[in-house]
Amino acid sequence: MAIIQIRNTGEQISDESAVREFLTGNEVYYDHWTLDAIPADLREEFSLDDAQKERILEALSPQIEALAAERGYVKWDVVAMSEKTPNLEEILKKFEQVHTHTEDEVRVMAGGSGVFVIKGKDGGYFDVVLSAGDVISVPEKTPHFFTMTDERRFVAVRLFIDPSGWVAHPFEDPAFTKA
Repeated sequence: MAIIQIRNTGEQISDESAVREFLTGNEVYYDHWTLDAIPADLREEFSLDDAQKERILEALSPQIEALAAERGYVKWDVVAMSEKTPNLEEILKKFEQVHTHTEDEVRVMAGGSGVFVIKGKDGGYFDVVLSAGDVISVPEKTPHFFTMTDERRFVAVRLFIDPSGWVAHPFEDPAFTKA
């Protein structure tokens, strides 16, 4: 279950209904899926080859296809990162820049954990700490970025409306400071 950390106040929200209410108030879609369909040998694997990624997509296919039909997604893939990922620090520097998209940014956390840092409706930033099973969609044009937690490993399904996939548009915000 996701946990919210409000950056300018230090407040933490961990109650499921309060998390959902907070995210809904910021127009962020949130759900939580059971991941029992993911094969046991992949549940703690964070360095995946293409065949393993395909197995995860097949296992989650009913849920992915239902979400895609509901929200208009046409393409999906799997991204996995861990300490074993080549050039991890360089990749994180790219990810850890506030940006926007011309479509929602969607993640289904299939394993591990990650953090979306999102600019809220009040102009302040908040962190959404995600764990396995969490599903999030950051609305288009909303300043944000995604990064790893201290666990430094995750597997996520990404869903797209635009078949060309992930395209970021830098967003300069003097109000943003890294925590």
